[in-house]
Amino acid sequence: MKQHIVRIALGLAITLFFIGHAAKYYNVPFITQLDDIIYDARLRLTMPGGVDERIVILDIDEKSLEEVGRWPWPRDRLAELVEKLFGKYQAAIVGLDVVFAEPDYSSGIRVLDRLAEGPMKDVPQFRQQYAELRPGLDYDALFAQAIKGKPVVFGYYLNSEKDAKRTGAIPEPVLPKGTFRGRNIPFTTWTGYGGNLPEFLKNAAGAGHFNPITDADGVVRRVPLIAELDGAYYEALSLAMVRTILGFPKVEPGYAPDRFLQRGYSGLEWLQVGELAIPVDETASALIPYRGHQRSFAYVSLADVLAERMPADRLKGRIALVGTTAPGLKDLRSTPVDSVYPGVEVHANLIAGMLDRKVKLKPPYMLGAEVVLLLIGGVALSLLIPLLAPLWATLLTVAGMSVIAGMNVAVWTQADMVLPLAASVLMTAALYTVNMAYGYFVEARSKRQFTELFGQYVPPELVDEMARDPQKYNMEPRAAELTILFSDVRGFTSISEALRPEELREYINEYLTAMSGIIRSQHRGTLDKYIGDAIMAFWGAPVEDAQHARNGVLAALDMQKEREALNARFAARGWPTLNIGVGLNSGNVRVGDMGSRVRRAYTVMGDPVNVASRLEGRTKGYGVGILVGESTRSQVKDVVFREVDRIKVKGKDEAVTIYEPLGLESEVDRKRQEELKLWNQALRAYRAQAWDQVEVGLLNLRRMDPDCGLYAVYEDRVAALRRSPPPAGWDGVTAFDEK
Repeated sequence: MKQHIVRIALGLAITLFFIGHAAKYYNVPFITQLDDIIYDARLRLTMPGGVDERIVILDIDEKSLEEVGRWPWPRDRLAELVEKLFGKYQAAIVGLDVVFAEPDYSSGIRVLDRLAEGPMKDVPQFRQQYAELRPGLDYDALFAQAIKGKPVVFGYYLNSEKDAKRTGAIPEPVLPKGTFRGRNIPFTTWTGYGGNLPEFLKNAAGAGHFNPITDADGVVRRVPLIAELDGAYYEALSLAMVRTILGFPKVEPGYAPDRFLQRGYSGLEWLQVGELAIPVDETASALIPYRGHQRSFAYVSLADVLAERMPADRLKGRIALVGTTAPGLKDLRSTPVDSVYPGVEVHANLIAGMLDRKVKLKPPYMLGAEVVLLLIGGVALSLLIPLLAPLWATLLTVAGMSVIAGMNVAVWTQADMVLPLAASVLMTAALYTVNMAYGYFVEARSKRQFTELFGQYVPPELVDEMARDPQKYNMEPRAAELTILFSDVRGFTSISEALRPEELREYINEYLTAMSGIIRSQHRGTLDKYIGDAIMAFWGAPVEDAQHARNGVLAALDMQKEREALNARFAARGWPTLNIGVGLNSGNVRVGDMGSRVRRAYTVMGDPVNVASRLEGRTKGYGVGILVGESTRSQVKDVVFREVDRIKVKGKDEAVTIYEPLGLESEVDRKRQEELKLWNQALRAYRAQAWDQVEVGLLNLRRMDPDCGLYAVYEDRVAALRRSPPPAGWDGVTAFDEK
């Protein structure tokens, strides 16, 4: 964990950054925009589709403008329209997504009024005609009379521009001042309005504002069901129509239980309208439950209504909304489902959603839920990703993304709740990216440094292993038990004299390459140095190796096998035969970066190193290819060894036993084992000074393996000891005066 502290700290910092955005300490526009995009995508993927026949949109379309005339139409025609809607067509309710703020003088009534009050006021015949004609020319009165007693709901707009005007009349607030005192709710607040003529409002069933909320990207996703003006609260057109349909129930704020309320949380989560509980967000706005793309509701041209070209039952019992799709009347919106969408259909979607209880919930406490999820997920990923290999980190990230997305979809579809997703997705992606980038740029640099430091000594797979935990490895000198190997080419002077310089270079290069590959790649050894044609290597550092002695012995055996393969290739080129001696010894040494200010190297020092070098030198004298020390032999259990001698070197008081490895137990055949048994008998007889028995044993051994130089060495020794018997107390130990 300590070696990944930087990555973990970066991960936690990223987590805190996204939590800060989710908790609204600050706003990151990109995250908000992505959340909007994800919201729109979820909405489009889960829209029910189809056409809702309960709501009919009476369209002031291009056809209507062409037949009836430009908008606004004379209000006598609108009075005619209302009479037909409730008379012939029996609509249940009519909502007007238009404003009638100014009187209609298109009949010429103002001219008659001026004449009646001016030049013609004393003309009896004119006065009589004026009294008879005026009621039919007062189109506003005709319209007001037409809507009287009928479920007609007017629309109006609110504005908050500088020097906002207040024109026309708006209804009484649905909730009075002080209703939300102490709740600290950020309602949409307005300073002006454009209402309808008072006489219309007096005769209407109700009225509501038709202001949606346009988000920063210009898309309409919400409508404030309650908007604040002068401290009082006014309902939206869609809510006013729903209340009219339900018989004008009161609007009552719905709050979360007091035990869930915390500082800064108002608790407002829904509006209770009769039996309906309509979810709202922290601004008392409702998310628009779009049913589908444009024309998810029945559309009828108003021209067809006025001309009675529509079947009589087409509107019977239905909710009618008067609005426009004509581009020139500028009531087209950008929505999550279409970039050009009639504003009147926005109200239709919201009315249908409220009646069907399909308005998505996004209560203020979802903020807390998002923060908790970000905290849990961020901390978990920050701790886990640095500890995993890239493949497992990728799989964990994909799994985390899948869980986040799956849970989000489940909350959306099963609980009808909106849980923000962008911060979680971006945080997960950021944690993964930062960790991968850190691993690439920082850890890759560490790996390169390791490769530069250790790559020339140890195989790449060991460098990879070391780079996973770089704190464990350095080049500082330390004490360790290692196995050291020395090898040397026999008769190198003769070889160099027999070859041209360029051939000698190829000869040595091929030999060193082959042997180094065995040491490094096949047996995970550390290559120390080349000393001319000699090789020095060791096992157990820088990476600990519990099998260092075994790996060293197996490497030596494979080097002798490779020597035979090399000789076959060398013979084909007419080159001299290659013979090598290998010495191995194990013991406690000092290993690390050592040397002078001029030149340093990662190497080993200590008496076991010297012994290994001397054993390599003794291989020629004993006629064997490999010699290992007693400490190495004692650590290897599955290799067959032949005891060669007990020796005492210059400067050492104690004798050591030296051995020749013959191969793995599974590879040594019965004939070889019989030869080894006979050798052990001869060696015991030698130490017992039973020279006749030794000579007989050696004679039999020479018949079994005529090329074994070890037997010839002991034959010569026995002959010398016969001529010059050893002193009393001789124990068979061979003492060497030279190192």
